[in-house]
Amino acid sequence: MDNRTVPVNNRTVDGKRTARLRRALAMAAVLAVAGTTLTALPQPAHAALPPQTIADPVHYWNDVLMEVVRREGGGPGPVSRSAAMLNAAIYDAESSYQLKWKGKITSEPYIRADKYAGWIEGPDEEERVVGRTAYNMLLGLYPTQAHYLDARFRTRFGTEPTGFDLLDTTIVGPMVKQMRDARNGDGSDNDQVYVADNKPGAWRPTSYSDMVDPSCTRDSQAVTPFWGQVTPFALTSGSQFRPPTPGLYGTYEKLLASDAYRQQVEAVRTVGADGPTDATPDIERTPEQEAVAWFWANDEDGTYKPPGQLLQATRDIATQRKLSTYENARLFALVSIAMADAGIAVRDVKYLTPIDLWRPVSAIRDGGLDPDWKPLLKTRAGVNVSPCFPAWASGHATFGASWAGVMKRYFGNDNIAFTMTTDEPQSPIKSRSFTSFSQAAEEDAQSRVWLGVHFPWDAEDGLVLGDRIADHVYTSKLRKL
Repeated sequence: MDNRTVPVNNRTVDGKRTARLRRALAMAAVLAVAGTTLTALPQPAHAALPPQTIADPVHYWNDVLMEVVRREGGGPGPVSRSAAMLNAAIYDAESSYQLKWKGKITSEPYIRADKYAGWIEGPDEEERVVGRTAYNMLLGLYPTQAHYLDARFRTRFGTEPTGFDLLDTTIVGPMVKQMRDARNGDGSDNDQVYVADNKPGAWRPTSYSDMVDPSCTRDSQAVTPFWGQVTPFALTSGSQFRPPTPGLYGTYEKLLASDAYRQQVEAVRTVGADGPTDATPDIERTPEQEAVAWFWANDEDGTYKPPGQLLQATRDIATQRKLSTYENARLFALVSIAMADAGIAVRDVKYLTPIDLWRPVSAIRDGGLDPDWKPLLKTRAGVNVSPCFPAWASGHATFGASWAGVMKRYFGNDNIAFTMTTDEPQSPIKSRSFTSFSQAAEEDAQSRVWLGVHFPWDAEDGLVLGDRIADHVYTSKLRKL
């Protein structure tokens, strides 16, 4: 990050001016109690907002987040953590605005809402409370994107983010600080590397001579192996809703000897292959299934990743339903908290259970079934790959089910029609329509089997896990008052 000043934590504010403002606020309070008629103190000048193409500030700053993710890349766990921190902070800031100027809030804050100091609502105050909170949260999470974030701030407000705004002192700073304090030491910076079990059935890097992925040639390159130990946003631990399936087998030897395992391998072998081989001549995947598989992918850097696809859908549905800014703030916070905990819980299943299950390509090739088999999933350069972490359970399925679970509970109805889009450059289709949230989650889960990177039970367990997380989040956080 450059050396310029920024709002809230590192911004230089003239001490005398701050002292004068504090004295004025104190005098205003005294005079108000005494019943004295008070002339409003001058407020800092605020330029009128430029014309907006995105009306709601919650939508705007989530769009900014998704573009930052495209620029930064990263695993879905860290992406979902950033979304939860951003949207929970926005929600508490918006709740504070509602408490101050609308007299009440209708649902619990995530951490705390403050009836902050002020005697006259300033121009565009709701927009400034949300926007300045969002800007500062994103700047702290992605300091290398400072120039981009500054540009998006100027586009939204027509002013510099370093300009003085009393709201930074009265409400934005406290909202940003309480979220940062809540997540400091949550384990997200654990940089330990993974040591594989090195047994048949155990995950290993899936680089073969004909499908070399330089980002996944060593055990130590496994992505976020200790993310399952990150402190959740709502769950008691990453293992709270751990599915029983891996534990039913206990050892890799028992797993590989089971009929259920052999059925799982055969199922993905026939629908997830990139193409026919001598040992696997018949591919049962339909053209629609192949298109759907790519629609949900969003695996590579440069896309908004799986959490971003679901946040985009949230925005489109919220716009369709004409939600207010306060309603949007609550919905995005609930969805983001659920997906953040889904990212933690699914990593618990992948890495912290007795079975760190290998990917289908390893099961089929190293298991001696077909030395030429490749998954459908490939990079834009045409190299067939599998994600660089264990298969069980599916992250896409868990994210999708946690999102769908919150959405159907928030709207009180699963059967709502909507259309989704994708960032995946290899997808032959750019949008798909659904008649329910559960339908979308089911398709998201199955898409990973059709891409050849997951077994059916990865998808099934992910769907159950995600919905249990959604139910816990919705019934324990941001509850209606």
